[in-house]
Amino acid sequence: MEPVTERDIRSSFINCSKGDAKRLPVPRDLDARPWGDLDFLGWSDPSLPGRCYLVAPRDDRLVGVALRYETGGSGRTQMCAICLTSHTGGGVSLLTAHKAGESGRRGNSIGTYMCTDLACSLYARGKKKPALGSRYREDLTLEEKIDRVVDNMNAFLTRLHA
Repeated sequence: MEPVTERDIRSSFINCSKGDAKRLPVPRDLDARPWGDLDFLGWSDPSLPGRCYLVAPRDDRLVGVALRYETGGSGRTQMCAICLTSHTGGGVSLLTAHKAGESGRRGNSIGTYMCTDLACSLYARGKKKPALGSRYREDLTLEEKIDRVVDNMNAFLTRLHA
């Protein structure tokens, strides 16, 4: 992923108002992010537990999404649908997002099970290890794992527009 600015991030959101996008917290460490290892940028809202955001490059533009999840976790081992990393406790959560456009304004939403810390790109590359979960041994190349993360994220983003 190419580095992005706060302005890029705020203008990318598709499922919240422009006012909400202006008020949401943007990471202050954008310069320190490992951009070459990221397929999307994800972060949690430090002031609102259970709120997080992600911004992904898609079709030559950025797409930003506001998400919610239940805090605490189930205590069971679960697998992320994006990077296929398993985590115990609250390491994977059902992240839900209001759909884009009129459908979202009517209250429709979709969800997917994702790494709660939104570090799927780093798990897929082996740059980060789950605390108590694991990555299953696969015979895929690193490029194939990266492609899978991108494809799974794009499938989720497509469902937001459907």
